[in-house]
Amino acid sequence: MIYQNDAYGTGLFDAIKTTFEGTGGEVVADASFNVGDAQFDAQVATIKAQNPDAVAIVSFEQFKTIGPLLVNAGISADKFYLVDGNLSNTYGADFPVSLEGAKGTKPGPALEDDFVERLNTLWTGLGNPEIADQTYAAEAYDAVILVALASLAAGSTEGADIATKMQEVSGGSGDGEKCTSFADCAKIINDGGTADYDGYSGDITFDENGDPKGAAIGIFQYGADNTYSRIN
Repeated sequence: MIYQNDAYGTGLFDAIKTTFEGTGGEVVADASFNVGDAQFDAQVATIKAQNPDAVAIVSFEQFKTIGPLLVNAGISADKFYLVDGNLSNTYGADFPVSLEGAKGTKPGPALEDDFVERLNTLWTGLGNPEIADQTYAAEAYDAVILVALASLAAGSTEGADIATKMQEVSGGSGDGEKCTSFADCAKIINDGGTADYDGYSGDITFDENGDPKGAAIGIFQYGADNTYSRIN
């Protein structure tokens, strides 16, 4: 494993290591790097020395350097496992090595084409380039809807009041009526009922602490064109 030495990187490193070893796997080598580092030869050498069956890479933009270094060291990309921070469809033909066979994960269910099309229509209509990577787009969309519904249910735009209704409108209180759009949920609330919103990011249920009880995780694989597609 190669990972970034910060809260994001060490958190994922610990989670991956614990899960992997808990199912009988062995982490034969690990190497960290600091935010701002631009040289990764030492980390790659540490990993290569153990000739691992797979390499998990927890990074952001640093993968643009780490990936080619690993391939040039003799570790083919079909042994790579990426995370949401470096899983991207922007590498393409200009990337110096083939990523074919590399896999990665990121949060979120398979997005409906209608959502992606509407997202890009709005964004490009404002003069921006088309969005190639929709990671967290559905979650961000649903977050706005939930806040709006909680505000409506609370009859207030004050943050503290909205917070008291977030669990309720997510279905966490267990007594709401299922709905999948702001309009349908708002009608339930305005009619005196309790809304239970589930959106593009899947089933949404907050616990008593305001934390989500579950999440959908997609598995993706790179093809010969260095772009990924969902395989699970």
